[in-house]
Amino acid sequence: MHATGNKRRKYYYAGILLLLVVLAGAASAAAPAPQSASQLLALAENIKTADNAAFAKLLQELQGRTAELSEEEKWLLRYMQAYQNAYTGKEELARTQLEAIAKEAPDSTLRTKVIGTLINVLGVEHRYDEAFEYLDHALDNLTQVTDKEARFHLLGEASQLLSDAGQYELAASYANQIIVDYPNGRNGCIGRMLELHDKLSGSQVNIAKDQFQEGINSCLAVGEKMIADAIRRDMAVLDMQQNKMDDALALLQEHYEEVKGFNYPALAADYSALLAQAYWKKDNGLLAQKYATTAVDIAAKSDFTESLVESYQLLYQIERQQGNLRDALAYHEKYVAADKEHLDDVREKALAYQIVKQQVETKKIELDGLNKQNQILQLQQALDHKAMVTSRLYIALLLTVLASIAFWLYRLKRSQLRFMRLARRDGLTGILNRQHFVEEAEQALRYVAKSLRGACLILIDLDHFKNINDTHGHVAGDHALKRIVSICQKHLHSSDVFGRIGGEEFGILLPECTLIQALERAESIRQAIQAIPEDETEHVPLSASFGIASSTHHGYDFRRLLIAADSALYRAKRDGRNRVVVSMNEHAPSSFSANGHTPGDNLTNAAP
Repeated sequence: MHATGNKRRKYYYAGILLLLVVLAGAASAAAPAPQSASQLLALAENIKTADNAAFAKLLQELQGRTAELSEEEKWLLRYMQAYQNAYTGKEELARTQLEAIAKEAPDSTLRTKVIGTLINVLGVEHRYDEAFEYLDHALDNLTQVTDKEARFHLLGEASQLLSDAGQYELAASYANQIIVDYPNGRNGCIGRMLELHDKLSGSQVNIAKDQFQEGINSCLAVGEKMIADAIRRDMAVLDMQQNKMDDALALLQEHYEEVKGFNYPALAADYSALLAQAYWKKDNGLLAQKYATTAVDIAAKSDFTESLVESYQLLYQIERQQGNLRDALAYHEKYVAADKEHLDDVREKALAYQIVKQQVETKKIELDGLNKQNQILQLQQALDHKAMVTSRLYIALLLTVLASIAFWLYRLKRSQLRFMRLARRDGLTGILNRQHFVEEAEQALRYVAKSLRGACLILIDLDHFKNINDTHGHVAGDHALKRIVSICQKHLHSSDVFGRIGGEEFGILLPECTLIQALERAESIRQAIQAIPEDETEHVPLSASFGIASSTHHGYDFRRLLIAADSALYRAKRDGRNRVVVSMNEHAPSSFSANGHTPGDNLTNAAP
């Protein structure tokens, strides 16, 4: 939130610039030294982030001169004291102070600013449900906020928090409102940065590179170099998505030293992680390792989980390629732990948004239901005996409305449960996502380990998937992934665990299965994938590579099975793809066919 370099921080808004750090204008060193308490208060508000040390000294002096302040100024001083507590990492104290000011302060503009800061503090504390409740209430009253700075504060928090919850289109709309309020200047620069980040995160197909350059130019025009570099970071991400690695590397390298000079670790970690990925795509493992290590060093100190996850995964791949299996395993364990923490946090925010949204809708319906019930009671009390016959029709109608409300409440509850289920599934294929595949597989392994029965892990990777996307388009790529899932499901047993690990890679955990059985099933799936479907007139040729690891050789620890299967899969890809490779131990994966050979044959079976 406010403090840079505070090691107790556990939450950052999606790696973008922390909005409150750039709200204040630069301190005016040339201004005459103020004498009155009111002048000190005004100066303190201007420099609270530009020169926080001087701001803290002013607060100490003002605490002894509160008698000179008006009631309105005393409320502002209380807000700045709470702000400083949040800035220095005392979130719990700051939250208590901000909640009291939000309830009791007489000035609506100050209350709006306080609520914006409170939302930010609640996000830092992972109290996402409360943050969304405050945000929902504040946005309902947004039309009543006439102070543009207060609106800017609230709209910025809304854009960041909704973006973190995966509501990118809605987040971009609030960022766009900032641009409407501030077509130029510092606030407009921040609005453009937020809007571009939201659009990129939401994978909008109509986003153009020129829009990033326009945003950069608007920020440089007002001297906001750090925000301009944040936009450049997102421009580099767009270049990498479009496979323009040279453009991305040139942009990142040109401004890397400048970014490090800001002493802002979130942005420096992002730049280092992106440079590592770009160099890895360019087959420069040495520089990829250098920048990935730098990203880990920065991100681990402040818990920037997104860049930490990407860098650990890349270092694992580098060590595995170099044959350093022990170091690869260590990085993989760190990657899995960081990835789980990141996914848990993302899921927590998304669920908090949906739950609060459903609660708001439920309360509205319940309130409508109470109003209808009151109308029925009032009608029954007011009508005399002669009018009762006529009124029964109206009462019946109201009862029907109540029944409809009850039905919609039931539908809302089902919608909440459905969302909880969807959080476990991959959006494209409908099978388990990575996190829940790992959880289900670990649970299955614990079960079979009790009886010492065997289990096998199969990793499947679609061959030349990038070429399919580039040649036939992303629709064909999505169809290919769905087809592989459909084929695999036809070969699954009820106890098998099947999930999408990432991109074009899938995993199947086979409980109570021998290595020979796993080999036979993998070979059957491989043959089915490369077969031409009878119902497809325009067939896209498909094949897949398989890596298998068994508990017999690697034990029941899921991570070790995953490393072994991944090593076998890497061998399958290296040896020509479209084949099944079994990992017999940590150092010697071997290829087999399912045509009667035993593992002792150590055969290499390249599929035709």
